[in-house]
Amino acid sequence: MQNPPTPPAETKQPLISFIITYYNLPPQLLDACIDSILALSLTPEEREIIVIDDGSEESPIEALKEKWDDILYIRQHNKGLSAARNLGIEACRGTFIQFVDGDDLLISSIYEQCLDIVRQKDPDIVAFHLSDKEEHNMTVEYEGPMEGAEYMRHNNLRASACGYIFRKKTLVNLRFTSGILHEDEEFTPELFLRAEKVYSTNAKAYYYRDRGHSITRKNDKEWVKKRLEDTKGVLYRLVERTDTLPPAEREAMQRRIDQLTMDYLYNVITLTHNSSFLEECVAELTQKGLFPLPDRDYTQKYKWFRRVSKTRLGRRLMCMTLK
Repeated sequence: MQNPPTPPAETKQPLISFIITYYNLPPQLLDACIDSILALSLTPEEREIIVIDDGSEESPIEALKEKWDDILYIRQHNKGLSAARNLGIEACRGTFIQFVDGDDLLISSIYEQCLDIVRQKDPDIVAFHLSDKEEHNMTVEYEGPMEGAEYMRHNNLRASACGYIFRKKTLVNLRFTSGILHEDEEFTPELFLRAEKVYSTNAKAYYYRDRGHSITRKNDKEWVKKRLEDTKGVLYRLVERTDTLPPAEREAMQRRIDQLTMDYLYNVITLTHNSSFLEECVAELTQKGLFPLPDRDYTQKYKWFRRVSKTRLGRRLMCMTLK
């Protein structure tokens, strides 16, 4: 009688999956991005690095030969950032997820302190800050745990999904909406509403590399139109979502909606400087019950903008003076 075959050893689940999205970037930037992850104290078994190439004109894989053993490379037809991130979510095995744009870096010495919170506190989300400087020397302080809705009620939510380490299970069925700009504006508040243990830090742990694309695209009328339409679509979907929430979560989402409404109007002003178009937007928001902005004790910027935007004269002055 033969003994049954020995089952293969189970692969240990990585602690964290780093999902790097890449599209038409200089390969050396992607190489530096991966190096910033490899510099962390995570063992190969504790980390998973997934590069999602969103249909770049030239694949960077040959430039990454020395890192083939450290990464999983997936190439898809060009579908946009949302689809690339969603593919990464489906492919990853880690307990936690960290999104990284291919031209950015993790500031390893600071990010390590965020990893300590992951290891020691069993969080759903660890929140940190993006920075335009590549190096920082600081002691990380944090608050928590708190429910995601509680955090949202008392803080302005930073939209970028790259500013959070989050537990994969927290997502449930949450994914990014494909085909839109600034998809994080919709994803991040939904993520926080699902979280029970949030730790908020002062860590500047992520280096955001500004490569100047936003400056050139501000003159692209089609891009401006799409950005504003996509933001408005996100805003209206969050409003619909609010109607289904219990009171505490509804209050949390309302703060995000108020902030996003202000941001939308601010962008209408600064991207178009068109008073007539601004008044059309205000009329539509008024019909939806989103304007005037409610009198809330949020930030000084919000309170200032609410007061000035209440009158047609104030809005006209902002069109003339805001850059």
